[in-house]
Amino acid sequence: MKPQGFCGLVDGAIVELVLSFIWLAVVTWLITRAFNQRGLLQTLEPARPSPSDRAPEVAVIVPARDEAANIGRCLQSLVEQSYPSPHLRIVVVDDHSTDPTLEIATLFAGRHPQLRVLRSPPLPPRWVGKAHACWVGAQAAGAETQWLCFIDADVWGEPDLVASAVAAVTAERLDLLSLAPRQQLGSFAERLVMPCGLYLLAFYQDLRVVQARDGPEATATGQFILVRRSFYDAIGGHGAVHGAICEDLMLARLLKRAGGYALLQDGRRLLSTRMYSGWSTLWIGISKNLSDMLGGPARTIAVALAAVVLAWAAWLIPLADAVSCARHNQIACVALIPAVLGSAAAFGLHIAGASYFSVPLWYGLLFPLGYSVGAAMAIDSVRRRLSGHVSWKGRTYP
Repeated sequence: MKPQGFCGLVDGAIVELVLSFIWLAVVTWLITRAFNQRGLLQTLEPARPSPSDRAPEVAVIVPARDEAANIGRCLQSLVEQSYPSPHLRIVVVDDHSTDPTLEIATLFAGRHPQLRVLRSPPLPPRWVGKAHACWVGAQAAGAETQWLCFIDADVWGEPDLVASAVAAVTAERLDLLSLAPRQQLGSFAERLVMPCGLYLLAFYQDLRVVQARDGPEATATGQFILVRRSFYDAIGGHGAVHGAICEDLMLARLLKRAGGYALLQDGRRLLSTRMYSGWSTLWIGISKNLSDMLGGPARTIAVALAAVVLAWAAWLIPLADAVSCARHNQIACVALIPAVLGSAAAFGLHIAGASYFSVPLWYGLLFPLGYSVGAAMAIDSVRRRLSGHVSWKGRTYP
């Protein structure tokens, strides 16, 4: 008879072997899913504007609150658009900024007649500030406007941005086009957390479902939304989503459920952004709406826990197999092979992500820490939602 301790070692090694193969299978599935998702996200290709006599009327609306650090670059890129200027107007809505945002925008308006600056009226009860500013800008756009383009103040575009977006909605017969910009990551916090968050969305979302023309679900980012004016008015515009923190997602869903076609495309060739500048802005900026993005508190907690467990498994499973193998456990040595393959693939994916975002490659080795910080943000997001209050830029919303 084998000693009881020996049997226990064998049983433990078999468990390690099974876990290692499960780990390899999970990583393979996740990477395959991420690449398939990427294939479902079309890239917006640069296009020259249509002749002036055939160009539809477009109003670009920029809601801005305390964006002095960003508004100048945003507006400079807008006034340099190649789209025929007689058919393009720009409306900046200052949402009670406490910094020089209004002054900077007013200076631009003085030099560029196509640009108009408005001061938002007092925020009505139960309205979120951004939704209200977008609504004010939409109402100020001329009645002849055929397309409304909502752009965040922290993004900037290439000269052919508007022309390319209009060409895309025409070619694809869209009613709403949203663009995911290229992320500029400057601080340690951004470089650690943002790539992990975008990978998480690639793992979590099913773009085949949300991008389908006839489905009720949708995905969008409020950093750039081009929407057909007639459909916008028909669904009630931002007035219909006035209390939503994720007003962009809700607007796209409303439009699709009313029979419109909304699509998210990769706009990295024509649109860039730097959303946050460090821990303070990053934490509250993500936690304010992460629970809504992931489908509510229960799903948010489940996704956060799964992300942390899988991220740290990349280090812990090969380490456990290696320790057992060093103790001359042959089964553990076999288990080490799939464990190392799975972890190498996981690290390779995140190193490739670091390269894509133009940050040092060693950030790809820190992804377990990035997902752990993201999980803490997710828990904080759930706490904020359950408390009934979300704070952003000096305001607290129920």
